Amino acid sequence: MKRYQWLVLSAVAIGPVAIFLTPAHASESTLLGLVNGVSGSGGIAVSKDMAYGDAPLQNLDVYYPKALSQAIKKGNTDTLTTTYPLVVFVHGGSWQTGNKNKYKFVGESLAKAGYVTTVINYRKAPEHRYPDYVHDTAQAIAWTHNNASRFYADPNRMAVIGHSAGAFNVVAAVSNADFLAPYGLKPSNIKAVVGIAGPYSYDFRQYDSRIAFPEDGNPDDIMPDRLIKSGNSGEQPSYLLMTAEDDNIVNPKNTEDMTQALQDADIQVSTVDIKGASHGTIIGAMSTSLTWLNDVRPQVIAFLDKNL
Repeated sequence: MKRYQWLVLSAVAIGPVAIFLTPAHASESTLLGLVNGVSGSGGIAVSKDMAYGDAPLQNLDVYYPKALSQAIKKGNTDTLTTTYPLVVFVHGGSWQTGNKNKYKFVGESLAKAGYVTTVINYRKAPEHRYPDYVHDTAQAIAWTHNNASRFYADPNRMAVIGHSAGAFNVVAAVSNADFLAPYGLKPSNIKAVVGIAGPYSYDFRQYDSRIAFPEDGNPDDIMPDRLIKSGNSGEQPSYLLMTAEDDNIVNPKNTEDMTQALQDADIQVSTVDIKGASHGTIIGAMSTSLTWLNDVRPQVIAFLDKNL
């Protein structure tokens, strides 16, 4: 194995694990920077720091597929007749750390697959505990949906994806219609949800991540597997819940419980266990330069292509 491959493998295997366990993460920039460093832009353009709300962390970046990027750069957008499918990505970090800039490799990867993609920031604990970051996720989803035409995307072909804490955010924001309702959206406005190694069903009171939840919070009142509400339409998108075979951070039972809850509500859900993946490499391999790590990227793209 080449030295840079070993460094990147170490980065994606260790970095997000450390981020999830503790807010003391001085090496985060270096580790995720290595992943971004081997993920070339490939002609992908990006609009940075677009606000979806008034708070400093309520912003996002928009990544454009190559053909659209070229049209934008040449000023030929008036002749565009194609509207692209749309994806929102939400990063992890135990609801305390991480930012959209560290996950540009995900935005680039999805744009290379033909999706206009927003990668969002959201407010963090301990200043902002549940449900603030879920509200932010719902607001960012709604903003992206409502502004799709600005980015030559089709709001009727929209998916949301999250990793780790970000998977909790997207599943919570869509499976419970109460989160989208204040922003004028229903779960049925979203066509697909992908949760990657998400903690949807655990007792946060036993872990350091309890700082991200109300001091007197009860998991029964917070965990997404217990709060499914489809809304007046009675419709939900299709869900893909992914686990990492070698995940020692988020127990696969989270996905099992969430899957059962969705099935009990007659919501379409499928699951896949990514072989050879850890909690970190399951997201690191979304980079087009790191697909040799595992097959998470083709699995995600196949699901999006099917549902969008």
